[in-house]
Amino acid sequence: MPTVDVYNQNREKVGSVDLNDTVFGAEVKEHLLYAAVRYQRAAARQGTHKAKERAEVRGGGKKPWRQKGTGRARQGSTRSPQWRGGGVVFGPRVRSHAFKLNKKVRRAALCSALSRRCEEAKVVVLDDVSFDAPKTRQVVDLMSRFELSDMLLVANADDNLAKSARNLSSVTVLPPEGVNVYDVLRRSTLVVTKDAADALGARLGG
Repeated sequence: MPTVDVYNQNREKVGSVDLNDTVFGAEVKEHLLYAAVRYQRAAARQGTHKAKERAEVRGGGKKPWRQKGTGRARQGSTRSPQWRGGGVVFGPRVRSHAFKLNKKVRRAALCSALSRRCEEAKVVVLDDVSFDAPKTRQVVDLMSRFELSDMLLVANADDNLAKSARNLSSVTVLPPEGVNVYDVLRRSTLVVTKDAADALGARLGG
């Protein structure tokens, strides 16, 4: 069972905590991480790409020349795919790119991602994090004290915290129920409050 130190916002050690072994001490399975990220990114695609096929292109109703006797190849329409301005063969269509990934696979992938950060000693546990007012400078100072270049901050819903971090492209703030594989992997450090760590253990620990 991984044991990590607990700090306050001033980087003063205030204790330690045993993290859930199922969530933060699981075997890291690379293929699950790949599948989960691909699943998330595919579901996020708009799928609004569209090219017109020959039946949808304007014009081309008249046969350009007679069938025989001209010495040229026979043509039935100027909107056939081989013509300039013609339709596109097998072009992109408006569709959903999402696909199904089993719930147990998604859960195992998230545990693998969290365990990867724990293996790398890139998990920082805070006793609490809260701000009196929405100030971006407070988040910058917090990162400076812990010497972080970027972070995924997992904490219970707090408007001041969310507003303080939303202008920083290197910071992602999520509640425990919103933690996902893609955001865990794209940030080098996971910063989590003690309550949020307990909530993750309850959510994913079986």
